[in-house]
Amino acid sequence: MRATVEPLEGNKVKLSVEVDQQEFESAIDAAFKKIAREVRIPGFRPGKAPRRVIESHIGAEAGRAQALNDALPGYYSEAVVTHEVDVIAPPEIDITDPGHETGVVKFDAVVEIRPTVAITGYADIAVEIPAPVPGDEEIDAQFDRFRNQYAELEVAERAAADGDFVTIDIEGSQSGEVLEGLVASAYSYAVGSGGIVPELDEALVGASAGDTLSFDAEHPNGEDEDPIHFEVTVTEVKEKVLPELDDEFAAKASEFASVTEWRADLVDRMTQVRRAQSQLLVRERIGEALAALVIDDLPEPLIGAEMNERLQDMAMRLQAQGLTLDQWLQFSGTDPDQFVSDLRETAERSARVDLALRAVALAEGLEVDDADLDAEFAEVSSRVGEDIEVVRSRLTDGGHLPVLRSDLVKRKALDWLTERVTITDDNGTTIVFSELAIVDEGERGEDGGNETTTDSGTDEEGDTQ
Repeated sequence: MRATVEPLEGNKVKLSVEVDQQEFESAIDAAFKKIAREVRIPGFRPGKAPRRVIESHIGAEAGRAQALNDALPGYYSEAVVTHEVDVIAPPEIDITDPGHETGVVKFDAVVEIRPTVAITGYADIAVEIPAPVPGDEEIDAQFDRFRNQYAELEVAERAAADGDFVTIDIEGSQSGEVLEGLVASAYSYAVGSGGIVPELDEALVGASAGDTLSFDAEHPNGEDEDPIHFEVTVTEVKEKVLPELDDEFAAKASEFASVTEWRADLVDRMTQVRRAQSQLLVRERIGEALAALVIDDLPEPLIGAEMNERLQDMAMRLQAQGLTLDQWLQFSGTDPDQFVSDLRETAERSARVDLALRAVALAEGLEVDDADLDAEFAEVSSRVGEDIEVVRSRLTDGGHLPVLRSDLVKRKALDWLTERVTITDDNGTTIVFSELAIVDEGERGEDGGNETTTDSGTDEEGDTQ
């Protein structure tokens, strides 16, 4: 098979394909085998009649027509892969020479391809992210969560306040009939939790042991229901007493002997998490900025393909949970029209980022070489647990190399940008992307600090979508 590619107007190309007689003869043989399973020839079981017998009954033209119908999509796909044509829509195929009884088969396929855009200003992108190092307030809040886990309740000789625990006897009734589900004695309730009705929390704030509260509350089912009347007696008020944050508590609640060591570990762990979050956020913000730089109108097939891909991904995830998309829309209360609108908006933004990254790669001369492909084969091999040559053959023979090269070059473009964009945190501090690299345990100082960072300012696992 031979094929040529000719650029056309309107972001289209024409693939002219020529299939020689010998190659197409194989397609005709396959076509007659298919026909043999569908026609009844006296004296032969279904699928067993020889080609010459079938030809004598229905004519050679039938097999050739079937072969054209069955084989042309494969020839078209082969031409697309061979010439790395980045199609975004179904082709318009015109059989220019069917070959008649013998001879070569020729056809043209006109297809819309992914547009190439040119953007400016990408080197001047500036992004802002939250500070990647946790502040003292965040660390203190983390310690308070630990202290709350070890808190004790002590009787308080005062009125109840939010955060206190009260022991109450409670009875709820509606239209004079006691509701068994709202009757309890010596019930421990956290003031401010909203665990029953909001009116209960409002009534309990300021109440002391021995007080009896009487109030009505709106029925949770709505205004159509009669209100619920509550009678509540407060028998005890307790306050939560947190343990002192000292070395004794550190030894009890953690693996560290002192608060100083524990705090250093918390800072280190939270910094690692914040760094990872910051890496993702920088890329996300770069993507948002790139999308805004693509001012061209996008082809509808490109947006539609992106929408379809996202929709299929969502459907697969829902299927794993035993749900259909219609069920999810119903259960989540999502308006279908709004869902489609949001899906389109997300898909269009993703398509713009995709085009922008390709534009950056082209403008900066970023390319994918054999070493890049070998590294990717090795990474996939390690991830799936298969021999690297098996991975290489599967991706190559399956025609996946063009897509793989595109993904890798977009990743290079994103890495190029992360090294050059201006990054500041919400305090106005300038950040170098390489400073957000996660530090391995072996690279940290003996005091647990994060003094060492990696030299690379890129993340090879970055999402380039």
